[in-house]
Amino acid sequence: MVKGNLTVNGESASDGDAALQRELVERGAIPRHVAIIMDGNGRWARERGHGRVIGHHEGVESVRDITEACAQLGIQYLTLYTFSTENWNRPESEVDALMELLVHTIRQETKTLTKNDIRLNAIGDLSKLPAAARRELSDAIDCTSGNKRMTLIMAISYSGRLEIVHAARELARRVQRGELEPDEIDENVFSSHLMLCGIPDPDLLVRTGGEYRISNFLLWELAYTEMYITDCFWPAFRREQLYEAVRDFQNRERRFGRVDSGQ
Repeated sequence: MVKGNLTVNGESASDGDAALQRELVERGAIPRHVAIIMDGNGRWARERGHGRVIGHHEGVESVRDITEACAQLGIQYLTLYTFSTENWNRPESEVDALMELLVHTIRQETKTLTKNDIRLNAIGDLSKLPAAARRELSDAIDCTSGNKRMTLIMAISYSGRLEIVHAARELARRVQRGELEPDEIDENVFSSHLMLCGIPDPDLLVRTGGEYRISNFLLWELAYTEMYITDCFWPAFRREQLYEAVRDFQNRERRFGRVDSGQ
């Protein structure tokens, strides 16, 4: 999902883009973990008289550009809401097209991710994916497992509620086996049984498409995440829009429930 040029390959970005990146790095903290709800592919396509699948294809171009820009900015984790459990209820033709696109994209981009030192990971109920998609995804995760610059996490067949239910079930099994006392279960223990265990909670959530909801995404992990919602549809969301989201994040004071330092 990275083009394989600009500073990701050790080359210079365009003068304008490099200047924007330097400005962001110098003006404030860069979020360590960015999560994105990529919404609006279908609406973007409909506005242009195309079928929804065309919007999904164009959305892949945004994934490439945003992944590249995040790596260049020094963002360490990028989590993309790629396909929810609810998305299985879409028309079969659209789901099939999405799965084919997923397989093609992973196959096409794995070498570029490795070249750019980006690790690929995935969360969700991956057992529901078609065999070809599971195979390509597993191979890509294995191939990029040693990369260290940034981790790209794809949430596929994912549900925040199901993630919490699965964690609760595993904790119950551990209690049943005598490995854990109920009173030993605290937030840290619970978090260690979630799919993003070992990864810091997102600092910034970006939602494209203008909807004001989190759509069953990372319900536990987003407790103190800063939210940025834009009307821009995902296929039109590129690095310039990402930079604006980061600027907005840098203007926030993250208090995590504490009193404002000026009060």
